[in-house]
Amino acid sequence: MPIRNLAQLVRVAADTDPDRFALIDGERTLTWAELDALVDRAAGFMGAHGRDPGERIAILLPNCVEFVAAYFGALRAGMVAVPMNTAYTETELAHQLADADVSLVVTDADHAALVPDPGAAVVRVDGPDPTWIAALDAATPATRDRDELAGGEDVAALLYTSGTTGRPRGAMLSHRALLANLDQLSAIEPPVMAADDRVLLVLPLFHVYGLNAGLGMVARSGATGVLAQRFDPVETLAMVRNQQVSGILGAPPMYVAWSMLPDLGDSLATVRLLLSGAAPLPPAVLSAVLEASGRPIFEGYGLTETAPVLTTTLCSPVAKAGSVGRPLPGVSVMILEEVDGDDEETDAHDPGELVVKGDNLFSGYWPDGTGGPNPQGWFRTGDIAYADADGDLFLVDRTKELILVSGFNVYPREVEDVLADHYAVSDVAVIGIPHPYTGETVKALVVLREGATITPDALIDHAAARLARFKCPTVVEFVDWLPHSLTGKVAKGRLREPADADEPASSPPRSPTDD
Repeated sequence: MPIRNLAQLVRVAADTDPDRFALIDGERTLTWAELDALVDRAAGFMGAHGRDPGERIAILLPNCVEFVAAYFGALRAGMVAVPMNTAYTETELAHQLADADVSLVVTDADHAALVPDPGAAVVRVDGPDPTWIAALDAATPATRDRDELAGGEDVAALLYTSGTTGRPRGAMLSHRALLANLDQLSAIEPPVMAADDRVLLVLPLFHVYGLNAGLGMVARSGATGVLAQRFDPVETLAMVRNQQVSGILGAPPMYVAWSMLPDLGDSLATVRLLLSGAAPLPPAVLSAVLEASGRPIFEGYGLTETAPVLTTTLCSPVAKAGSVGRPLPGVSVMILEEVDGDDEETDAHDPGELVVKGDNLFSGYWPDGTGGPNPQGWFRTGDIAYADADGDLFLVDRTKELILVSGFNVYPREVEDVLADHYAVSDVAVIGIPHPYTGETVKALVVLREGATITPDALIDHAAARLARFKCPTVVEFVDWLPHSLTGKVAKGRLREPADADEPASSPPRSPTDD
């Protein structure tokens, strides 16, 4: 019988190998049979509290057994899970809870105070008595056919995209989309994940990468998930070693931190597969991890709207540094450029907007489905990419972050890569600011390495040696730090400023066309 509801994956894993560990959460362990029973009770609990199929259930928890039970329980009860960022403020949470019209929030003592009052009903997994687990013990388990209350094109999860400007929007991910991406990942050879794997789940489960590519794939393959509530370099590396982890889904900040630890090679002895996504990995980190462990890191690319994975270097004959690889089986891509107001595929190796198609695409943005794939099934990612002679994809930048200087396109990523190559630069972000003559000009915010000194003009000259003049920064500002998202990307939305080009800056603005 075809699986239509994501929660059925837990049932299948329990029926296939009931005594295999499903989750390791510190000192707590659950077999697949125990997790399936807990998900049954969670679904029954939600139904018994007057929650109807299709209602939105928010989950405001760190990575823990209770998150997993609430997530799959909501899906088994035919409801829509709304995982929420545990780092959000009360204001940010209030917007999303109201926007999604959430009827129930599953949370803990650390986050319950952030839930608006009056608002949705709140249940705490850690008290007050009786605890949520105790309440589940007393709940009437869901029947085995409850998974059929929803599935297929029904929305399974509502995930809010971070975006670069404005308030996040809820991407509607159906059971079909989430299951399709798991099938696409499972079609890669050799297998990404197998039943005998132990997979580190340290990426936040409220993020689509940790939620579906991590937890979803663990359920799809009947493997064991090793849960970590937060990333501490020393503690998580010890967890990898002590739990004999064989698979790691990571983000660049993890590998950057691990690459500086002396016991990296020994700690990764049981690991067969290292994966990274969400942001580019510095080539020096790739080399350091390979040298220490003998294992390459395979990079991938995806979006919340694509459930999430689109491409990976696992699909390339050779994992090239800086590349995001090739499309997964079942995913189609085109690279388009606008010519005289019409979209055309780019010439070979020219950059353009990446447009994608596949069963893993979302159903549009909440609540009315706007912004989804076009009638032919294609979705514009907003990312600029090019393909090399072998067909491997390389990301250039976001269309939303494109800087237009005198009608010429400037991709911040290209400028950032050049500046980051300078020995004095530790971190850098490039944004566009208004300019009275060219419309926009390039501004670089630079974090210097400890003890390094350099002038803004010297950095501009460094860029000018490798970039066309219109691409070079005309303003360089030295800062102590740059804000980053949990997945390692610079949060450029927090760098935007309504500045005029003639405001005081660390370096006087140059004309983008000066020699």
